[in-house]
Amino acid sequence: MEITELTDVERRVWEAYPKGRTVDLRQTPDDGPEGAFEAGAAWGPERTVRAEVLRALLLREPGHADGEVPLLRLMGARISGRLDLQYADVAAPIHLWACLFDETPDLYGAQLRQLNLGRSVLPGLHAIALRVDGSLRLTRCRIRGPVRLGGARITGAVFLNMAHIGEPGATYPEPVLALNRVTVDDDFQADGGFTAHGQVRLAGAVIAGNVTFDDAVLRNPGGTALDASNLSGGTDLCAMRLRAYGRVNLPGVRIPGRLNLEGARLSNPGGMALRASGLVGAALYLDGAEPIEGDVTLRGCQLEFLHIAPETWPDRVRLDGLTYARLGPHEPAARRLHVLERDTDGFVPYAYEQLTAAYRRIGDDAAARTVQLAKQRRHRATLAWYARAWGHLQDVTVGYGFRPTRAAVWLLSLLLVGAVTFALREPVALKPDEAPEFSPVFYTLDLLLPIVEFGQEKAYASRGAYQWFGYGLVVTGWTLATTIAAGITRSITRQ
Repeated sequence: MEITELTDVERRVWEAYPKGRTVDLRQTPDDGPEGAFEAGAAWGPERTVRAEVLRALLLREPGHADGEVPLLRLMGARISGRLDLQYADVAAPIHLWACLFDETPDLYGAQLRQLNLGRSVLPGLHAIALRVDGSLRLTRCRIRGPVRLGGARITGAVFLNMAHIGEPGATYPEPVLALNRVTVDDDFQADGGFTAHGQVRLAGAVIAGNVTFDDAVLRNPGGTALDASNLSGGTDLCAMRLRAYGRVNLPGVRIPGRLNLEGARLSNPGGMALRASGLVGAALYLDGAEPIEGDVTLRGCQLEFLHIAPETWPDRVRLDGLTYARLGPHEPAARRLHVLERDTDGFVPYAYEQLTAAYRRIGDDAAARTVQLAKQRRHRATLAWYARAWGHLQDVTVGYGFRPTRAAVWLLSLLLVGAVTFALREPVALKPDEAPEFSPVFYTLDLLLPIVEFGQEKAYASRGAYQWFGYGLVVTGWTLATTIAAGITRSITRQ
């Protein structure tokens, strides 16, 4: 392209580029194209730069004086036509701030030094396999269509703070923000009110720094709002006060630090709200989060710390294989047990064992025993009728060994009833001359305790109904002794 073909504004850009100067076409510092594409309709030739001019400028070998660095820094311009930089190798940084793009830029396979499109409005962005030797900034951008960055490599950070992608009510057959298999050597920031109308995909991404979605709003009702399956993060994944309308998909995520969802709202009624099977991280925080609307799957997750209030859990969960060392906030066991009863897989022994271990680590043995007792009761419902009957007997008598004081209560009650009964109707001595003095208390103990012997049972015998009452004490004593032994054995084995 000959320089004589340039308009006045294009000539300004052409001359400023090799010297790294800024061309600012804005009337005020706040003048920009945010809000709608039609906002740039009044931008006439005095603010229009053809995309082909920018392409020619970026791909030429700039002649510049010593000490000057070429830099494309253009503000408040309307970029007409398609900015086509496919497979281009651009050495100069690109700053197109508060610009209006008529067509979707094509950066497929391009190699750039730095790309800053902050506050710009675009129909979309096609940048698959993009290479940026620096940061990629889309801060406060308004992008109506899909942003494709799959397979991109960014050696700096990615900034999507306060950006808006997609349009309300629009349907996108593909992710509205596709960052699958992207590699970022620094932080990934999509916070401060970042909004996406459609799926955000970070599947298979490798991000060396923090991943941030604080105060973000992700809307894809009935679909997937965030797909970060197999994401590998370098530090934390922060999504405090996130609003996700649709599934949050986090299976296979590896986060050495925290997955922070404090104050978040996860909503996908009738579907999966949070799927994090196989997630590995130091901690998962859901404290202060709103009650989750939709199912939650944490199967096979490995966490050091899980912080979630009982009321945050939804009505349907899947927790088989969920491993955690600590659980917060500290709650009575009864409140935590209600969550385990909602597991769609039915009775999951591993979930009870994990909850028991968490209580034992903080020294709350009473809560740990409560969980184990609840586990036996849930297990009983899966057994045959005769095993259930035996289980009911162990439960009533000694609480499966986790309520040992019940045995003492039963023994004292039967001892009291037996002593009073035999005191009112003393048994007949079998050998009056040789029989010891009758004691209703020790006579009852002889009947109740199958091992201990005080000599009363062999010296005296009841008659009629009292004889059958005595047989009942013998049977009850044996049954009680057997259940106590079984319960204590089970308890000792678990210790």
